Amino acid sequence: MGGTEGKQTTGSRPTSRDVARRAGVSHTAVSFVFNGRAEGNLSPATQERIRRAAAELGYRPDPVARGLRRRRTAVIGLVTDEIASSPFAGRLLRGAMETAWESEHLVLTIDSGGDPAKEDAAVAELLDRRVDGIIYAAMSLRRVRVPEGLHRTHSVLANCLPEDDSLPAVIPAERAGGRTAARLLLDQGHHRVAMVGGQDDIASVDRLRGFRDALRAEGVTVPKDWVVRTGGEITGGYEGAMRVLDGAPADRRPTGIFCYNDRVAAGVLHAATRLGITVPGELSVVGYDDQEHMAEFLTPPLTTVALPHRAMGESAARLLLDSIDTGRTPPATVRRLACSVISRASVGRAPSR
Repeated sequence: MGGTEGKQTTGSRPTSRDVARRAGVSHTAVSFVFNGRAEGNLSPATQERIRRAAAELGYRPDPVARGLRRRRTAVIGLVTDEIASSPFAGRLLRGAMETAWESEHLVLTIDSGGDPAKEDAAVAELLDRRVDGIIYAAMSLRRVRVPEGLHRTHSVLANCLPEDDSLPAVIPAERAGGRTAARLLLDQGHHRVAMVGGQDDIASVDRLRGFRDALRAEGVTVPKDWVVRTGGEITGGYEGAMRVLDGAPADRRPTGIFCYNDRVAAGVLHAATRLGITVPGELSVVGYDDQEHMAEFLTPPLTTVALPHRAMGESAARLLLDSIDTGRTPPATVRRLACSVISRASVGRAPSR
């Protein structure tokens, strides 16, 4: 019988009392270590002895019990509209999940498929599960109806804006991204430039504004018929490029085209090939998004302005976790994150003619 002390029953989960017996300390001392109260109460040597005993036993604090004591669950919810169909969803999710994990939180993700009723039900389910807070993420930048129940907990929006401006949001700095795209062309001597793709959505409008901001600062204007709104797909890029390039003499056509996104840019490259216009020798092309498995595999590989999806996930999670930790609701402001340049081979010096 004397050999059983300090061991837990075979097959059972080790407890904090098992750790206390193994380390030769009180149960309270173990609680201090794993509840973050050891400093000032226990010597470093005692803390180390407790942690070593825990490691030997394979002990991990019970998150449910700890959550009940702290009135938290260490879980945050993430509700999104179309996670399964977006090529960028993984980046945003990884950013949120890894940031949460660093703060010992898990992320419970629900995809609503863009159905408002499902969104409301998803939020209600997360609230029933006592999550510490919720991130609502959209896979394209737009104004959204705030799902019912989201105001009942700590909440942050990612890649979207609330219709009623009632919650904090983290979005890309789209206007600054447009300026960045213009500078890529201006710095290579391009003054005959066009923009192809997009519609009247927030991203299209802001990217064009930023593009024109930078050009205006250099005294460059874009002819009205060189701004061609043809949507966001490859076919739209091809159609838009044909409008501004086909039949125009080399000295009367654009030498640079800024594309609404990388799919549009793929269509522009296809049109240039069809017309015998070399890229980047005669035409430079700038994309937007840095779409995985696409931008770097085009011919030539596409220079593009990258959307900060991972950074949005990280920033939204950090903002939410800070709110949870302090118990204070952050102001309903908008954080705009920089869009970085990914330089490849589709931009070159403007032709001399």
